[in-house]
Amino acid sequence: MTLSELAGKPAPQSLLTNIPRLVAHYYETRPDVRDPLQRVAFGTSGHRGTSLNGTFNEAHILAVAQAVAEYRTAAGITGPLFMGLDTHALSEPAWMSALQVLVANGVKVRVQPGMFTATPLVSHAILEHNRTGADHADGIVITPSHNPPQDGGFKYNPPSGGPADTDVTGTVQQRANVILEGELRDVNRVSLEDAMNGLEIFDFITPYVEGLGEVIDLDAIKQSGVKIGVDPLGGASLPVWQAIQARYGLNLTIVNETVDPRFAFMTVDRDGKIRMDCSSPWAMAGMLQLKDDFDVAVGNDPDADRHGIVTRGGLMNPNHYLAVMIDYLFRHRPGWRADAAIGKTLVSSALIDRVGAGIGRKVVEVPVGFKYFVEGLLDSSFGFGGEESAGASFLRTNGGAWSTDKDGIIPGLLAAEITAKTGQTPSERFKELTDRYGATAYDRIDAPATPEQKAILKNLSPEQVSATTLAGDPITAKLTRAPGNGEPIGGLKVVTEQAWFAARPSGTEDVYKIYAESFRGEEHLQRVFEEAREVVSTALGK
Repeated sequence: MTLSELAGKPAPQSLLTNIPRLVAHYYETRPDVRDPLQRVAFGTSGHRGTSLNGTFNEAHILAVAQAVAEYRTAAGITGPLFMGLDTHALSEPAWMSALQVLVANGVKVRVQPGMFTATPLVSHAILEHNRTGADHADGIVITPSHNPPQDGGFKYNPPSGGPADTDVTGTVQQRANVILEGELRDVNRVSLEDAMNGLEIFDFITPYVEGLGEVIDLDAIKQSGVKIGVDPLGGASLPVWQAIQARYGLNLTIVNETVDPRFAFMTVDRDGKIRMDCSSPWAMAGMLQLKDDFDVAVGNDPDADRHGIVTRGGLMNPNHYLAVMIDYLFRHRPGWRADAAIGKTLVSSALIDRVGAGIGRKVVEVPVGFKYFVEGLLDSSFGFGGEESAGASFLRTNGGAWSTDKDGIIPGLLAAEITAKTGQTPSERFKELTDRYGATAYDRIDAPATPEQKAILKNLSPEQVSATTLAGDPITAKLTRAPGNGEPIGGLKVVTEQAWFAARPSGTEDVYKIYAESFRGEEHLQRVFEEAREVVSTALGK
């Protein structure tokens, strides 16, 4: 069976991860620090890898945890550290390794009974503590997000509650690699028994769930009887949705309560891999089979920092739902600041810009990475921050910060609120937006590139792009820095009145990614892609 034939179908036995082998490699394999791929590397979402090829092993976690402990001391962070993890097989071993180091360094680590704790709950707990606590708290989430079952990941969130910026991750990454080079001699570590005795049990779920009424109109949802389906995709959001169901009495059905580190219940993604991507119609095929049973349905990835919204019309494109959320929220949250802006990443839909203009709100376009929304959400100068990969968060109804990391749960509940209060599903609301602002065609493709070409693309200047038109329209902007904050975008974006493309090198593969969008239809989009390849090839000297 070809990959295209396998996509959207149940995962065959041959794709399932051998968990004992995976965990054994976590403890037994020592990374080769001479290999750049086996060193600690923080991307847009922390350090990720797999134990099977020496990119996510106990040595990495011991080194990173020690580096975080030292960073906390240098930064004067003396409060508790809230630690979460998802349901990937490597998350629990990494959680235990990190705990041993953090406790040995005198860090007060707070964990959820039963351990599994979603990313938005960690962010919320940090902000709640720091709202009143004299000693600032921070957090760690052990997760590779939606990545395949064999992967592991480690994210650090400083006292701002959201993903750490590059200054912090650069400091931690550099120190962790020095520790690896020193064969872990600088690591302080206690036994697992002493570590377990030294942690603090903390209820992440109750305060998060009880506070949801400050973000979402749950009374309206309950009174309307909107039928809601939820698929946690085997992730850490399961106990949260169970608590929401018990606390608020919504017409809510959790369609899958299975937790399996192999994620054997998943349908296969478009590239033939098991990937818990709730924005992928192939990965969400199980939920899509049930779409007619509900008014709205939501999926989450394993750490619940992403959302997937399903209506009877199918799975919504993440860009489409971002536009719907923005249009609805800024019209129905009078408690937000009148100048609260819309945050979007530079590869998110230009429809958001048109919606922002239509509702009279400033749109701030930043590079890829949720870290660029953290300060704006924290001080309420952003009402909303969202990215094209189905990550978003927004303010409480009174205009205060709720979470400064991606929260996949509140967008799901917002879909039910929209349906309850407008009588329209989010997909019906999107149709109205396209009638008003224009229909959009959007896609992403990958193209091969050598490491040298990737380096060139990452450091392009606008002057290196000689083209003056794109797919028949005059080019209005050539960007290598984000217009919203002036930060480097790590690539190139070319814009016209009716279309745009952005090209960025992959951080893990010898390819570059081209994102493109057109308001002139699918055929025009393909012209944009063709010319985008030519523009990039010329710039790379191909």
